[in-house]
Amino acid sequence: MIAETLAGIALVKQSVDFIKSQINTAKDIGEITGAVEGLFRGQDEIEKARNKKAGVSVGDQLGIKTVAQEVIDAKLAAEAMQEMRNMIDMRFGPGTFKSILDLRSKKIKEQKEAEAEARRIQRRKEREAEETIRQAMIVGATIVCAVGLLVFLFVAVIK
Repeated sequence: MIAETLAGIALVKQSVDFIKSQINTAKDIGEITGAVEGLFRGQDEIEKARNKKAGVSVGDQLGIKTVAQEVIDAKLAAEAMQEMRNMIDMRFGPGTFKSILDLRSKKIKEQKEAEAEARRIQRRKEREAEETIRQAMIVGATIVCAVGLLVFLFVAVIK
């Protein structure tokens, strides 16, 4: 968990450094997109590490060092995000960073919806397969009973 937080902070710092060094020479936002995505991934990793603490003992969760580090990491990530927002908006025009955030949120939402739809389709296919097997078993049992009855009648008639 600590490694994930450290990786998240490192990713945020690396992205910020890259954007700072390239922002003035970038001709369009596409040239720094990877760094902006790295910034978002780093922030997500920090949040995931904070959310994973639910399974950790209360003593570990409430340790002053742990709590302080969580707060500091979250503040550093938020500060870096604000700094990048300002730099990108100043370079490419007001609202550019908000547009990026909106588009990212839209893509994440679409991906979650697509995954949910895929799960629904998979469940429907599984139910259909179960229903087909159930119907085949009923038909098979009916045929076995009918054949058994015919054999019983033939044997009874022959005797």
